[in-house]
This record gives sequence, structure tokens and C-alpha cells, in this order.
Amino acid sequence: MAITTQQTAAATEGGAEAAGMPQLDFSTFGNQIFWLVVTLVVIYLVLTKVALPRIEAVLAERRGTITSDLTAAEDLKQKAVEAEEAYNKALADARAEANKIVAEARADIQGEVDAAASKADAEIAAKAAESEAAIAEIRAGAVDSVKAVAKDAAKEILASMGYKADAKSITAAVTSRMKG
Repeated sequence: MAITTQQTAAATEGGAEAAGMPQLDFSTFGNQIFWLVVTLVVIYLVLTKVALPRIEAVLAERRGTITSDLTAAEDLKQKAVEAEEAYNKALADARAEANKIVAEARADIQGEVDAAASKADAEIAAKAAESEAAIAEIRAGAVDSVKAVAKDAAKEILASMGYKADAKSITAAVTSRMKG
């Protein structure tokens, strides 16, 4: 039996079709399209029912955390502003009280000077020195009182916000703030 060239070419072409890519075989396009649609529907369902809700939950939690942190920061900022206003008011009140005491002491000294003109030079010098020492003590006491009030207020504010601070750091903060 002799095989002709046409038979060999036909056998070779038939073998090439059989050994070719099955995705390009038009007879299986229906099956391929069906399984493509099934696979895409399954992927869509998995994404919409499982993956995307989890991602959305994580994003919502992050948004909530950021929002609550920003709110807490704004509250803390407002409390700090209020504490600073209270501190400045206490400092202004202490200065006004010190000035009032100084004015009263000077008025008393001046009245005594007018009443005792003959002894004025010696007595005025002694009483002025005593008054200045008393004023210095009052000022020192007022500054110490303001420092103590500021320390207590800062400690209470921090405690009410849920923070703990040691006395050393509070003292350092109040001292630095009072210096300017």
C-alpha cells in the first residue's frame, strides 16, 4: 500500500487540528462561554457577599476611629484652652490683689507720714523698708499660691482626661509657663 502525498498532508492537517489549542476549537465555544459565565458569577458573589463587606467594615472602623480621635483631640484642645484661660485669670487676679495690697500699704504709710511730720524722715525710711519686705513676701506668696493652684489644676485636668502625670513634669510645665 502506497501512501500518497495527499493522504499524508490530510493526516498531518488532521493531527494538527487535534493537537491544537482547545480554546480555539469552535465546537467547544458553548461550554467555554457557560463556564466563563459560571466562574464570573461565583467570583461576583464571593466578592459581594464576603470580601467587599469585610473591606467596608474595616474602612468604616478606620473612619470611626479617626473621627473619634479627632473629636477627642478637639475636646482636649478646648480643655487646654479653658485651663489656660483659668490660669491667666488666676494670675491676673493675683496681680490685682498684690497691687491692691501695695496701694493699701502705701496709703497707710502716707497717712502716717502726714500725721507725724516731725519724725517723718526716720520713721518713713523704716516703715518703707518693712512695707517693701511685706510686699515682696506677699508677691512671693501670691506667686507660690498661683503655682500651687496651677499645679493642682493641671493635675486635676489631666486626671479628668484620664492621663497621669508625675509631680515633677507638672512642676516643670507650670514653671516654664510662668517664666513666659
